[in-house]
Amino acid sequence: MSTTSFNNIQQFADGQLLLVNKPYKWTSFDVVGKLRNAFKPLKLKVGHAGTLDPLATGLLIICTGKMTKQIDTFQAEEKEYTGTMVLGATTPTYDLESEPEAKFDTTNLTVEQIKAATAQFTGDIQQYPPAHSAIKIDGERLYEKARRGEEVELRLRNVTISEFEITRIELPEVDFRVVCSKGTYIRSLANDFGAALNNGAYLSRLRRTRSGNYRIEDAHEVMELVTSIRDLKSVQASDASIAGH
Repeated sequence: MSTTSFNNIQQFADGQLLLVNKPYKWTSFDVVGKLRNAFKPLKLKVGHAGTLDPLATGLLIICTGKMTKQIDTFQAEEKEYTGTMVLGATTPTYDLESEPEAKFDTTNLTVEQIKAATAQFTGDIQQYPPAHSAIKIDGERLYEKARRGEEVELRLRNVTISEFEITRIELPEVDFRVVCSKGTYIRSLANDFGAALNNGAYLSRLRRTRSGNYRIEDAHEVMELVTSIRDLKSVQASDASIAGH
């Protein structure tokens, strides 16, 4: 939804939904903070529906004003992702936030084996969240405990993966597309997928392409939105100044 359809900053306080393409290495909160700052001096509620890891890109739903009351509803919707797994190694974080450690030989893996392995991860499944995740235990994020080297008892989560498609195989890289429920960790899926092949795997690229009925094709770049918001504020300030005279 483009800010060009708005003529008053107050409309954002009344409640709007913005589709944003989260940049690589930005946290989801970085996006929220950048937009919240753009609205100043208006103190506006801004929140996101569904966290994306810093190394992930793609669709991030941002709610403003009264629309933030709907965040849980948007967050609960089905998600679609595309990405790349690297077979032949694992990492502590299950992605490129940490260095590959255990190494495995991939020369004996076949296209048929790789494609067949998706079957056991389709439907209602259970998975452990990564130790390096934002889930809170005793009021503290798991990744904070993991960085201190603390052992954490992870609990299995029930998730649903309705589609898991392999779209390219050029070992050690494997591209995929996944449609899944809220709470699914694609990093865990990659790690578990490697283990199912008696091998190893970690996530090297991830992009959220859909959340519910909202698609990445309709999303805006963060700075594009920031510029539009600032331009709108500038026009309003100029109009107010003219009206004051």
